[in-house]
Amino acid sequence: MENSSQSFSSDNSNNSVPPFPQNQLVSEITEQGDDRNFQEFLSLLQRRARVMASVTLAMMTIVVINLVLNCKPPQYKGSFQLLVEPVNDDTKPVDVVKDSNSQISSLDYESQIQILKSPELLRSTLKLLQPSYPDINYYSFLKSLNITRLGETKIIQVSYQSANQKQTQVVLERIAGNYLDYSQVRRQTKLRQGLQFVEKQLPLRQNRVDQFQKELQVFRQRYNFNDPETQGTQITSETIELSQKRQAIDIQLAQARANSAILKEKNGAMTTLNSTPLYQQLINQIREFDVQIATESTRLQENNPTIQTLKEKRDSLLPLLGQETQRLLSVKFAEIAIQLQILEVQSQELTVIEQKLAQRRNQLPILTRQYTELQRKLQFANESLNRFLLTRENLQIQISQSELGWQLLQAPTTPEIPLSSSNNQRNFILGLVASILSGIGTVLLIEKLDNTYHTADELKTKLKQPLLGNIPFKKQVKTKQNRTYNQNIPLVNIPNYFSQKIAELGILPDREYGDSSTKFLEAIRVLYTNIQLLTSDCPIRSIVISSAMPGDGKSTVALHLAQIATAMGQRVLLVDANLRKPTIHDLSNLNNLWGLSNLISTNLPVGEVMRQLPSMNQLSVITAGPIPPDPTKLLSSQKMRQLMADFHNSFDLVIYDVPPLVGLADASLIVPHTDGLLIVVRIHKTDSSMLKVALDNLKISRLNILGIVGNAQKRVVLQKLGLI
Repeated sequence: MENSSQSFSSDNSNNSVPPFPQNQLVSEITEQGDDRNFQEFLSLLQRRARVMASVTLAMMTIVVINLVLNCKPPQYKGSFQLLVEPVNDDTKPVDVVKDSNSQISSLDYESQIQILKSPELLRSTLKLLQPSYPDINYYSFLKSLNITRLGETKIIQVSYQSANQKQTQVVLERIAGNYLDYSQVRRQTKLRQGLQFVEKQLPLRQNRVDQFQKELQVFRQRYNFNDPETQGTQITSETIELSQKRQAIDIQLAQARANSAILKEKNGAMTTLNSTPLYQQLINQIREFDVQIATESTRLQENNPTIQTLKEKRDSLLPLLGQETQRLLSVKFAEIAIQLQILEVQSQELTVIEQKLAQRRNQLPILTRQYTELQRKLQFANESLNRFLLTRENLQIQISQSELGWQLLQAPTTPEIPLSSSNNQRNFILGLVASILSGIGTVLLIEKLDNTYHTADELKTKLKQPLLGNIPFKKQVKTKQNRTYNQNIPLVNIPNYFSQKIAELGILPDREYGDSSTKFLEAIRVLYTNIQLLTSDCPIRSIVISSAMPGDGKSTVALHLAQIATAMGQRVLLVDANLRKPTIHDLSNLNNLWGLSNLISTNLPVGEVMRQLPSMNQLSVITAGPIPPDPTKLLSSQKMRQLMADFHNSFDLVIYDVPPLVGLADASLIVPHTDGLLIVVRIHKTDSSMLKVALDNLKISRLNILGIVGNAQKRVVLQKLGLI
């Protein structure tokens, strides 16, 4: 019965807004599932807009300052291109042109570029330039000179840049002439004799390679052998795969046998049945009929046709439940038996395969030694042949290069438009993007370090407690000065003054609060309704309202909840049990000269401190009274328990406002003598770690937690969740 009550409580807490049925709300949230993460991200940016704007602005300021400081004069950059090796000769035979080795370059481009930059080669160029440009020296010249190879081509590109367009053009022309002259000196001699020797040796080397290739081919065909690494890897892979399969099958066999043993037990059978949708559906239907019968019993007689019909429907489901239980268990036993038979057959097949694989593993070293010997002979023959081929090609290229120097493919040119030293527009855009990303990153970091809850959905998901209400944020109409009494009023006039102020208390009309107050009061009504629906056997007569931290709005919720309950015809008593820092007297415009502390510590009658508001005759308030030196001693006294029992018998609903939970024992002294505890959590403020500590302490004390109330939820978040 307790589990049913808890389930019913959880259902009511999730259905905390009457205008929208639960099924409709779940359907709407499901349809918005694809956009939920994006909406949460936009909500995060909206909450942290100021932080994001500040970080972005600061980063952009740094970017702009950096762009201004790094502004340099425009530069003129010119270049020319040199073909340093001849391309394929069209007069050669087709087989020579298509030979891949003919594309291999014999020139070490990295070394050649370093030679072109060397002081010895550039000395003549600098001597010609220094009369016209005396500021040029080798080191400054080298900083402005850039020599690179164009990809994998045989072209070298030389570029030079300076602030003077004419100087750039003159320097390029001088360098181009110097490099062309240098290429004419690179003559190679005595190459043809070496080429003739290489041509005579090539047929012998080729015959040796062909012989070893044939022997290797016969060996591979005879033993179906590729190479040792492949064979070893293949055998290892197959061994690992068989081992994994063997382990998996053994695990599955053990699991199947364990499942069979568990299924024979009562708990195992119940676990299997509970995981079946149809069985669970029948259980849920029976529970729903029980809930309906209990609900109807509160307003109808036991022999009423409606109740009798519900009982007949519930009883008709019990045979179906038994049949479904028998069918599911039979099917499950059959499935496990078939699974065991299949796994045993697979285990036998794996044993045969493992034996064959062991034979291959034993034969592998012998075949590997034979294969390695043939491969080594073939490798030596190939290396010898390749050396002769490469030497022949190098000799042919060197002979052709000795007859033809470098060619100037692109004459030195300098553009009329200067090269911008820095692309300010591009850097500005990149800086803007980086600044925005920095702002977003800062927001995400702050959110990661934030220890508060931002939506009611987070409360339900993370706390695993029923959410009985979600109170929207509402600014107070009156200031604290207007809500408290004037300290300068003479004592003789205090009764008349408070009589006048008490008359102002009550639920103010919507026109005085505006639309936000209408939503606020409606949320309080929903909270009261959900509390009443928590139990069906007996109504809740007394509750304690508290919070994990000060300032979460528990006293405000307690006062408005008392007003709503009074407006719905209940005789309500609001008790300010916060003997450390009371606030109910401020919120309700009452004095705090006499209160709960006086009732406990003296023999003062209850009627002397209990006040009934003129605007609400059924609402009574007991303020905290003077703050005692030891509040815990008063709250744990026998007199306090007697007073709580009298309050419970005299009123339809008693609401206790107590101090925060963390670090204080006041709430744990009062809650056991009431129907339960209501915890108020302030959105964007309550520390989640403190709240979890409070919940853990309550679980240790085994106190009854009725649920959670979200307070000060922003209206825009409620609209996005579809709650308003």
